[in-house]
Amino acid sequence: MKLAKLAMISLLGAALATPTFAQPGPGMGGMGGMGPGQGRGFAFNKGNTPGWTLMTAEERTAHRDKMLAAKTYDECRAMQDEHHKAMEERAKEKGVALPAPRQNGRDRMKARGLFK
Repeated sequence: MKLAKLAMISLLGAALATPTFAQPGPGMGGMGGMGPGQGRGFAFNKGNTPGWTLMTAEERTAHRDKMLAAKTYDECRAMQDEHHKAMEERAKEKGVALPAPRQNGRDRMKARGLFK
């Protein structure tokens, strides 16, 4: 009887320790959902948004929403240039360097078909 209980506990422990591979759904933060900092499968975060650490959470949300609302590539470029200028000024005021973006967000958005 003790051996059966020990075997059952071992099996249960092994089952709980087995990793689960689930795909992110809506609200889970993956490319398939619309979690925080995301929209239409495009993430905005400190790795791809200049000045991310210089903005409040509300400013980050407003910036994301504004960028996703752009209807054309040129409109997006104007918004992005305006944002970059503002973040350069804010960084200068704080005496820090504004890191360059690792990639051009508007080109990625265009490649994903977010502009007409």
